[in-house]
Amino acid sequence: MSLNARLEPVLYLFAGLFGVAGVALAALAAHGGGEANLAASASAMCLAHAPALLALALGNTRLRTAWLAGLLMIAGTLLFAGDLVTLRFSGSGLFPYAAPTGGWAMMLGWLAIAAGAIFRART
Repeated sequence: MSLNARLEPVLYLFAGLFGVAGVALAALAAHGGGEANLAASASAMCLAHAPALLALALGNTRLRTAWLAGLLMIAGTLLFAGDLVTLRFSGSGLFPYAAPTGGWAMMLGWLAIAAGAIFRART
């Protein structure tokens, strides 16, 4: 069984969790007061990456780099959104540079998708 196939359930899981989190964070940004911009930014990243993870799960047989892209996007979104949410509620982030590290991981995930065009899966 390929690494892509083994990670398929994980991609579905995080697609769903990020979708739920994105909607909840959007509601918090709209109704929660305080530093709404933090929740709004976290929501945007969750909602941007939820369908990307779903697409990676659905297309894992055609994209050799789906596992790498998915793991980078999951880690990046958790770091980025997690840092902003932690900052919103506790006043301090996860650790220094957690959000930028997450941002870089998400960007590398998108580049891993682009690399999949070069390193094509055999069909």
